[in-house]
Amino acid sequence: MIKPDGVQRGLIGKVIERFEQRGLKLIGAKFMKVSRELAEKHYAEHLGKPFYEPLLKYITSGPVLVMAWEGENAISVCRAIMGKTNPQDAAPGTIRADFAMHISRNVVHGSDKPESAKREIELYFKPDELVEYSRIDEAWLYEWLMK
Repeated sequence: MIKPDGVQRGLIGKVIERFEQRGLKLIGAKFMKVSRELAEKHYAEHLGKPFYEPLLKYITSGPVLVMAWEGENAISVCRAIMGKTNPQDAAPGTIRADFAMHISRNVVHGSDKPESAKREIELYFKPDELVEYSRIDEAWLYEWLMK
């Protein structure tokens, strides 16, 4: 997800470009405003934590771009591209290191494990909103496709 700060700062294209250049395949995207109800479901595991209410206020403050990416080890690859949650600790060249200054405004959100990805994709996309297709460069990205 490109969060409200990323959208407002005009970073959508730059963020998408990073994932595409790495070789990930975009299979779903939706530009939307997250409702309070949806935000509560998304961040349910943080209920009761001191940053819960500010997090809900932030994620519902403006439009976001939710995306579903596909590729070998997509979750770990996406997390590497994004960088550590706190931009101050993120490696140079990552989205958060390059475009963010504070943990509460860190431009992007990404699932941390397969269970989270499944749950979050189901929150934002209907099955028919995810597109199956082959990219022309996949054989050049994955050795096993050339065999």
